[in-house]
Order: sequence, then structure tokens, then C-alpha cells
Amino acid sequence: MSLAWLSVRTWAVLIVLLLTWLPLLAIARLFERDPAHRTTGRLFRWVGKLMATLNSVWQIRVDGVTTQELSHPYVVVCNHQSMVDIPIICCLPWEMKWIAKAELFKIPVLGWLMYLAGDIRVDRRDKSSRARVMVSARQYLRDRCSVMFFPEGTRSRDGRLRAFTDGAFRLAIVAKVPVLPLVVDGTRGVLPKNSWKFSPAEIRLRVLTPVDTSGLKIEDTAALRDRVHEIIARQLDDWRATHPSVALIGTAAAAGH
Repeated sequence: MSLAWLSVRTWAVLIVLLLTWLPLLAIARLFERDPAHRTTGRLFRWVGKLMATLNSVWQIRVDGVTTQELSHPYVVVCNHQSMVDIPIICCLPWEMKWIAKAELFKIPVLGWLMYLAGDIRVDRRDKSSRARVMVSARQYLRDRCSVMFFPEGTRSRDGRLRAFTDGAFRLAIVAKVPVLPLVVDGTRGVLPKNSWKFSPAEIRLRVLTPVDTSGLKIEDTAALRDRVHEIIARQLDDWRATHPSVALIGTAAAAGH
């Protein structure tokens, strides 16, 4: 079967899932009493999980998951290489609310589903929007629901790890919750920009050891950010069998702009 036909089939399945899931999520949200909307959120993540697992050209390996992630609220952070990162991360067996750019909420059906699931909208051009994001995220953490950030702010164009922004790490310190690093690799080039065809790939997702924030203060934000950045960079380096400085080149380049 050709890649074009497989891609058409995958997109068709995704469209059917989105249209089918919309009334299901609306009903779930209507009757759910959990302030964190965990049931509705998990139902939405199943769309991404099904997209990932039904795509026969992807070989996906997820490891590092333990039972503690299921019961403890975290600020979750992950490197970002492709839009495909999202369905891959949806394979994880717990609910978390995603910090997502405002443009995604404007997409018909998908945006409505994100709203129903309780994901958090951020307009990166509006400073007041960022403040509202922190308020919403802290409330979810108080309700013992994790929140998910891509701290690079945007996808890496060359696969190298970019500099991290401070927001997720400041939130973890203020909310007094650990940071849970995730590392994903193999998704870059799977769905090239301005293309609808999926490419074969071996994709890895690993849950790393949580980073404790006990005793940290706001002034420790940069140190925490850099520590988590190094942890993720080293895992990428280990997978790619490169010298530790290679992945960090992307950080230096990003910081210079």
C-alpha cells in the first residue's frame, strides 16, 4: 500500500473520529462534576492515541511510565519537533491539560474539542493572556491535574533542542509541584510542513524522573529551567549517540536571536 493511500486513510479516520467525538465530549462535559474535567479530557486524548496507534507506518515506543504519574500533579514539559508529538504524547495513560496556542482553538471541531476538554488557550502576542494561563494552570494543579507545556515555545525546525522559556518552571515553583520531563524523538519530518503525507518513522517517547521543586524560590526559576533543559538534552544525545554538545548547539543558536 502506498504512503499516499495510507496517509489518506489516516486523515479520513481522524476526521471521522473528530466528528464522532464532538457529541461524546459535549455529553461527557455536560454531566461531569469533576472540576478538572478528567473524564472529558481523557476521552479527547483517545483521539490522538487512536491516530498514533492506527497509523501503520509509525513504530512507537513509550517507556518510563510508573504508577506515580497517575496520582500526582506535575508541570509536564517536553521538547517539540512536530505536530505529531501531540498524538504520541496522548498515548500516556493519564490526563493533563495542555497549554496550546490560541490559533488551534479557532480550528473548527478540533478547537471545540480542546475547549470541552478544558485545555488552556494562550495568545503569545498578549501578555495578559499569559497571566490568565498561569491562573488556570494553578487551579488545575490544585485540583490534582497535571498541566503540559512545550517550553521551547514552538517546533524545532532542525530537530535540535531550542532554549526554554521560563513560564512552566516558574509555575512549578509557585505551585510547589515537581516538573515531569518528557522526551520525544523521531517525529521530525514525519509530517513535513505544508504536506499531508505521513512518512514512516521509529518514534520514541520517554517519561523521565520528576524534578523536585521543594524549597525553590522564584529566583531559582532560571536554574530549574536550565537543569531540566540539560536532562532532556542528554536523553536526546543518548538516543542519537552524539556528543553532549551537539544537541546544545540549538540552544545557543536560539538564544542568539
